[in-house]
Amino acid sequence: MAQDRLIHGCMGLGGSWDREPYGAADVEHAHAVVEAALDAGITTFDHADIYRHGKAEAVFGEVLARAPELRGRITVQTKCGIRLAEGDRPGTYDLRGSSIVRCVEESLTRLRTDHVDTLLLHRPDPLADPEDIAEALTSLHGQGLVKQFGVSNMSAHQLARLQGPLDLPLVVNQLEMSLHRRDWLESEVLVNTPGAAQLGFPEGTLDHCRSHSVQLQAWGALAQGRYSDRPETAADRATALLVRELAERKGTTSETIVLWWLRRHPAGIVPVIGTANPARIRACRDATGEPRLSHDEWYELWITARGTPLP
Repeated sequence: MAQDRLIHGCMGLGGSWDREPYGAADVEHAHAVVEAALDAGITTFDHADIYRHGKAEAVFGEVLARAPELRGRITVQTKCGIRLAEGDRPGTYDLRGSSIVRCVEESLTRLRTDHVDTLLLHRPDPLADPEDIAEALTSLHGQGLVKQFGVSNMSAHQLARLQGPLDLPLVVNQLEMSLHRRDWLESEVLVNTPGAAQLGFPEGTLDHCRSHSVQLQAWGALAQGRYSDRPETAADRATALLVRELAERKGTTSETIVLWWLRRHPAGIVPVIGTANPARIRACRDATGEPRLSHDEWYELWITARGTPLP
C-alpha cells in the first residue's frame, strides 16, 4: 500500500459521545479540521463506526457532500467490530461476517461515499470465525465497497489466523504507540530481563508486520499532549523540556518532535493524529517530512521518557 506520512484520526468530530443529534457548528468544525489536515499535508482520514455513535462519520460525510471534489484527493479509512453499550446491554465485540457487511453499508451511508479505501477490524472478537470473516471481506472487495483491509489492536498470531483463509492481504495493523506508550519498543530490548514480565505487548508483532508488509499505524501518537502542554509526571516534565529544546533547535514544533521520534523507527510507523484542534493539526506539518533526529537525540528522548536508564 502507499506509504502515508501522517493520518488524521477523526474520533473527535461530531459533537458529544451520545446519541444527541449533531448541529451545524459540528459540521463547520469538521470542515475546519479537514482543511487543517490538508494544509498539513495529511490526506488520509481514519474513522470508526462507533466514534461519537456514528456522528464522526456523519459530519465527515456532510463535508464531502459540500465539496464532492474532495473525495478524489483523500483516502478514507474506517473500522468496525465494536458494539457500544446500549441500555442494560454491555459493550461487546462482533466480527461476524454479516455484522461486518452491515456495518460497512451503514458507514458508507454516513460517509456519503460509494467505497472506503481501507476497512480495519477494530478489536479481536474471541467468537470470530476467520473463514466467515474472509467470506465477508472478499464479498465487500468484490462489490467495490472496500479496496483493502487491515486490523487494529491485534497481535501477530491474530493477524496470521485471520490471514490464513483470506486471499486478500491484510495491509494495516493500528496499535497504540507513542513516546509515552512504549511497550512495543521496550519489548525489543527487555528480553531476558525482569522487566519483560511487566510488558503486555505481544512478542513478535512488530517483526511480523515488518516482514509481511503490514503498515503499522500508531494511534495515540501525540500522547494526549503529555510532552507539550499536559505533563503528568517528573519524567513527563523532563521530556517536555527536552522536546521543546529540540523543537527550538530545529525550528519546528513540539508536536513534530514527538511524531518524528515515532517515524524515525525503521518499522515505518505512521502516526495517527487524533487532535480535533485545527491549530494543533497544523503544528504537525513538519512531521510529514523526513525526521531530523539524530541517533543520539532519538535515544535521549526515549531514555528521558522512560525515566530510568536502559538495562
